[in-house]
Amino acid sequence: MEKKEGNKKGASGAMEQPQPASTIEEVHDAVRSAPKSAKAAAPVQAEPMAAPPQAVPASVPQQAQYAQMGQYSDAAAKQFDFDPSQWVTATWGLSKWYGMVLGLNNVTLGIKKGITGLLGPNGAGKSTLLKLVTGQLVPSQGRLWVMGEEARNNTHLKARVGYCPEQDSFYHWMTGLQFVSYLARLNGMSISDADKAAKRVIKSVDMTPDMNRKLAGYSKGMRQRIKIAQSIVHDPELVILDEPLSGTDPLARVRIMDVINDLEKAGRNVLMSSHVLHEVERLTENIVLIHKGKLLAQGNIHEIRDLIDKHPHTIMIETPEPRLIGRELDGLEYIAAMEFFPKMLMVRTTRPETFYRELPKIISRTGIKYTGITSPDDNLNAVFKYLTEG
Repeated sequence: MEKKEGNKKGASGAMEQPQPASTIEEVHDAVRSAPKSAKAAAPVQAEPMAAPPQAVPASVPQQAQYAQMGQYSDAAAKQFDFDPSQWVTATWGLSKWYGMVLGLNNVTLGIKKGITGLLGPNGAGKSTLLKLVTGQLVPSQGRLWVMGEEARNNTHLKARVGYCPEQDSFYHWMTGLQFVSYLARLNGMSISDADKAAKRVIKSVDMTPDMNRKLAGYSKGMRQRIKIAQSIVHDPELVILDEPLSGTDPLARVRIMDVINDLEKAGRNVLMSSHVLHEVERLTENIVLIHKGKLLAQGNIHEIRDLIDKHPHTIMIETPEPRLIGRELDGLEYIAAMEFFPKMLMVRTTRPETFYRELPKIISRTGIKYTGITSPDDNLNAVFKYLTEG
């Protein structure tokens, strides 16, 4: 293996450009469709380096993200263009401490419609935030809104929210059907309506064959699905799932993820917490990252990765001629470093979108063969690692 640092000397000249590509799939398409031109064509012109963006992608106004939030007021909300009614859940300088322990520290965010993944390691503050959203805890400081309403002591709002806790709390002598029906009745349904609603949601989580079994005999995955069923039996607008994938086997996880996707298809908003990063990535690109009680980032996973410009983006090019491609890339301003492996070139670039756009032109112009392009930095684990360790 050889490692070569890219220099900062820009290339000159220009060529006729095929359609730009910004993703790995588009690179493959662009290479296949680009015209084969002569090798004598001039090198690709590197674009000027853009000013680095802000470090945190904002789902609420960016200036509010960095402000030291004090007491909420109409004047302050107007100053930061902050409207809690436009979000499924919104917080303003939200903090919660347990004696001397800080559970949540000055969090300001806005959660959009659809599925949102609340991510972080154990003890990051995820459950604290969810218990604040459901009104189980009182904020020590700051404000919180759910669908435009204050969460604490709001009976009307509770009817619009479903909650699936992380910890099990069952009457083990009950059957699954009895458990869900009982909680439906607590929401004000009649006995017959509760029975019908319970059977409907139990069917939606694929638990009908086991609904008359006692809860004591349920597996972990079955308990998780029956908890999700009780959280949606009253047809809520927002479903809050605290670690729904925790402790489940691979087959149960697939079933639970299918259930969560079905909730979104049915028009419900889902806020779920997890530390299983790659599985949340399968469900949604909209994420909130929390670490040690602080908000690290929020927004689209790819937007967040694009903003981490101090960590160059790693791209692997599978090719029988890694040195030929490396020779073409050498000198381009957006190439930070290259490493050569047998039939593989690892490129570290500060501007991945530019790289994905220019690579098809280079391959088309030179005729260099390649068999694949992958990027380990396009997954959620890489983003979380950069944000917590960088």
